[in-house]
Amino acid sequence: MNPKRIVSLSNAIAIVSILLLLYWVFIFTSMQVFGLKIFRENLTETFYLSIVGILALLSGALIVNIMFNMTRIAEKHNNDAVAEKSLNKKVLAGFIVSFPVIFILLIGGDSLTTRKKEKLLLASASSIIKSDAFGNMHLDKYQFKKEWIDKASNMLAVMSSTDNNFNSVSIIVNDTIEGSDVFLEYAQFNDFDGKDQSIKKTQFMLSTSLQEREYLNDVFHDNHRGELFVSHDGDYKLFFPVSVGGRVFVLLFSDQQRYGKIGS
Repeated sequence: MNPKRIVSLSNAIAIVSILLLLYWVFIFTSMQVFGLKIFRENLTETFYLSIVGILALLSGALIVNIMFNMTRIAEKHNNDAVAEKSLNKKVLAGFIVSFPVIFILLIGGDSLTTRKKEKLLLASASSIIKSDAFGNMHLDKYQFKKEWIDKASNMLAVMSSTDNNFNSVSIIVNDTIEGSDVFLEYAQFNDFDGKDQSIKKTQFMLSTSLQEREYLNDVFHDNHRGELFVSHDGDYKLFFPVSVGGRVFVLLFSDQQRYGKIGS
């Protein structure tokens, strides 16, 4: 292989390496800044290793290019330069246009991922509710007492081990604290020492967004029976209302996926 051919090959490798580096940095930055969730966990480690590999490939190509160019440094092909000028403009235009195309594809992938998770959580919730766990546990007789909380925790533990499409499940009830309307959340594991007098409703208050609060108000006060799916930055939540013995509860199915954030 003559020096000219080697220089051309090393140029091609260097250009491809630079393009891969730019595209990969753009994709990773877009996912981090806009919270686009497509690739699963260990993305950060893969990103760093890919960067090192691309830089090593680029460095090798540049070294080879410099070495063989020194033997041809006096050779210039002006005619080729004129012909390549028009081609370079087209390549540059295609390169610039490719970034918004990639970004649109990332958004589409994120949307598909979210929709898939929503369907999985809905299917799991529907399947679990059909098992009639509420009726068997008599949770409709709600009272803020250790006995009821323990019964709810046992039920939630069974539900959590039944399906692997969610990380955790909790039960939300409507209650009052000093006359103020609040939403209390009971999880599979509750932090108290077992003495009734040590249990306070404030320990179980549910922190919600405006959208979630409006939804829960509709469910508990306006007889709304639709589900609510919320996703943010890899956290997926499904609010699933159920009615037992004339009392309304909301099951909260949560799933948190790791997508390789910085520091994960």
